[in-house]
Amino acid sequence: MKAKGNVFKYGDNVDTDVIIPARYLNSSEPAELARHCMEDIDKEFVEKVQAGDIIVANKNFGCGSSREHAPIAIKAAGVSCVIAETFARIFYRNAINIGLPIIECPEASRGISVGDEVEVDFDSGIITNVTKGTSFKGQAFPPFMQKIIEAEGLVNYINNK
Repeated sequence: MKAKGNVFKYGDNVDTDVIIPARYLNSSEPAELARHCMEDIDKEFVEKVQAGDIIVANKNFGCGSSREHAPIAIKAAGVSCVIAETFARIFYRNAINIGLPIIECPEASRGISVGDEVEVDFDSGIITNVTKGTSFKGQAFPPFMQKIIEAEGLVNYINNK
């Protein structure tokens, strides 16, 4: 399983309130959440993001409240993967639960810039910065997590069993 796209880059402590502002939480509809994804930190994100694009961030991505709306908004916006130095634990679990691939890799976080084209191989954990010709070794997804992501989330995975 792979992801490939252009990078949107953010810093430390991107919390769930900037991923999807609380004023939009009256909906749990993925398309509606996607329309407001990242708008408080990056007004142009929803206009520029293309299917397959990748978010790269520094430390503690997804901190704040435990709402699943945040990874749902990111996934519904078309993002194929989030790479960060570290993730807030509840965001990490919520992302896997809804089928959003995420990978921790401090070296990649530091070595990837806005607009770079990046490819992620989830089987090996290899992150390739196609633009710069560099590669990084992130944590590969165990097979059961890949199955959850391929099923588009934990509920679908369980229902398919």
